[in-house]
Amino acid sequence: MAGCREPGEYRAPLRPGDFDGPGTWRWLCLEHVREHNARYNFFAGMTPDEIEAAQSPIPGWAPHSRAFAGVGADPGPAWSDFKDPLDAISARFRPGGIGRRESRFSGEERHALGVLGLREDTDLHAVRRRYSQLVRRYHPDRNGGDRSHERQLGEVLAAWQKLKAARAFA
Repeated sequence: MAGCREPGEYRAPLRPGDFDGPGTWRWLCLEHVREHNARYNFFAGMTPDEIEAAQSPIPGWAPHSRAFAGVGADPGPAWSDFKDPLDAISARFRPGGIGRRESRFSGEERHALGVLGLREDTDLHAVRRRYSQLVRRYHPDRNGGDRSHERQLGEVLAAWQKLKAARAFA
């Protein structure tokens, strides 16, 4: 800026829209670059159509284009026969590799979740809360001594024992 004695260490564009190529820049001190940034408007002087064009993605880079389509039937590349002991890359190129998700629970643990009426995306806090609700519902002391729910109570207790020891919650 004219009359400023501070060193110009920060680059600022000379004109909005001057970004087709290397650009024209001016060098400003920290105080003046802050002023410049506060009043800078890239879209100043543009028509609505020009603003929309500037905000639109470059053709071919839109996320819905074929280049970004996830196609599970794609053949593996020529280099896909390498050793991949952690299966980090080669799983994508096997049939059913994409979208297949391993459960973090064993079969017995999934059954225990079903007993409690919970899904696999639950956490231990939710399991504990649901266990407490069901114990209060089925316990004879809460039902006037009625023991008709003993079987359900036993299943809930067994499910809790199985889930609190599950490796998924370790």
